[in-house]
Amino acid sequence: FYPYTSDDGFSVVDYLAVNPDLGTWDDIERLRTDFRLMFDAVFNHISSRSAWFQGFLRDQHPYTEYFHVVDPSIDLSMVTRPRALPLLTPYETPSGTKHVWTTFSADQIDVNAANPDVLIELLNALLFYVRHGAAFIRLDAIAFLWKEIGTSCIHLPQTHAIIQIMRDLLDWVAPDVILITETNVPHAENISYFGDGTNEAQMVYQFSLPPLTLHAFHTGDTSALTRWAKTIHRLSERTTFFNFLASHDGIGVRPAIGLISEAEIDALVQRTLAHGGRVSYKNNPDGSQSPYEMNITYFDAITDPAVTERNPQVAVKRFLCSQAIMLAMIGMPGIYFHSLFGSRNWTEGVGLLGHNRAINRQKLNADVLLRELRDPNSLRHAVFSGYMALLRARTTSAAFHPLGDQRVLELDSGVFALERASPDGKARVLALHNVTEREIALPLPSPSRDLLTQQTFSATVALAPYQTAWLQVV
Repeated sequence: FYPYTSDDGFSVVDYLAVNPDLGTWDDIERLRTDFRLMFDAVFNHISSRSAWFQGFLRDQHPYTEYFHVVDPSIDLSMVTRPRALPLLTPYETPSGTKHVWTTFSADQIDVNAANPDVLIELLNALLFYVRHGAAFIRLDAIAFLWKEIGTSCIHLPQTHAIIQIMRDLLDWVAPDVILITETNVPHAENISYFGDGTNEAQMVYQFSLPPLTLHAFHTGDTSALTRWAKTIHRLSERTTFFNFLASHDGIGVRPAIGLISEAEIDALVQRTLAHGGRVSYKNNPDGSQSPYEMNITYFDAITDPAVTERNPQVAVKRFLCSQAIMLAMIGMPGIYFHSLFGSRNWTEGVGLLGHNRAINRQKLNADVLLRELRDPNSLRHAVFSGYMALLRARTTSAAFHPLGDQRVLELDSGVFALERASPDGKARVLALHNVTEREIALPLPSPSRDLLTQQTFSATVALAPYQTAWLQVV
């Protein structure tokens, strides 16, 4: 909701302002009376149109020290690149051409967090967000915050130290505010942002969940998803996971590295292209490029659009089963707006806006959306009503508490199965998700009732293709 110049909001012009087209801080404060709000803290970079960078371009103190100016002759090949774009961007100033550090684009100028004045500005913004109603603060692209030439410039100790400063500050003035780190990296690196379980983020994104769930549906085999899920445990009583399958960005490729083979990753990439999606690449230190993310709506990623046209009911079942996996996992679920309504690829947007991520960022007309939701024959109605049924069922059991326990089971390669338990152990749910087109019968340890259908089972449960069953002992 900040004023911005590109990347659909992630090139912030003013950290302390609300886009006047959307409202004011008073509007946001009114929202917090009914909702717990998450604010973006886009502290790695700022818009080239910001007052900070405009001051830099005028050689104006103190802004001349707010950004990273680097000699382009210096070897920067060790720097981890999330984009296939130049790392340095030349800008003209009264004192000559200066090459500034731009991790993501020429319009997103990386700030110099090593400058104490900049760090104070960022911490001031953090507290400003809390004062105006933030219950969660999402640290966007935080892994890249600290730059040190001769290193990868990702996950550096100084970055973790700054997050620890933020956590100390919040624990002092607003201990209920949750820090969540957005780090689209392999799993082991991702969970490093928990720190020791008490001193960094309380939540981290589950970036491995989207590609592994997609892989399970494409192959009809949950083995890789199950192996990874068995490693998921909360680090402390003060941490949990932010589970998601889709976001305003693409489906990350790097978080699948080491969890499925290179051939299986390539199969995901090729399937994305076959389903009408796009693939964004990153530069590697050796000068090569490799896939960074798959740009596609999760609905079209799960099922070939051609199949959806022939049999939309099956496509909806597959999609809702994938979402049920995310909802059942230990942690807090994050549902992307377009997933809630079963949005399809916006391929026209890629051409209109000139970037691959537009395919999953279509701005919807409210009247048209409401009309589709009221139409019982529409795909959006089917997805939304099915999603609401999942959410209603989830709220009926404390077993899905984000601080509860989880035990992943191996019952059948075609079924992702886990047992969830409430923090006090009194509520338990056996969550079963059939990712295949075949019926799968499973034995049950005790009579159970499905929270979704209210059907009861005694000795066995027969899961229809793409069926979800959340079974509570009766």
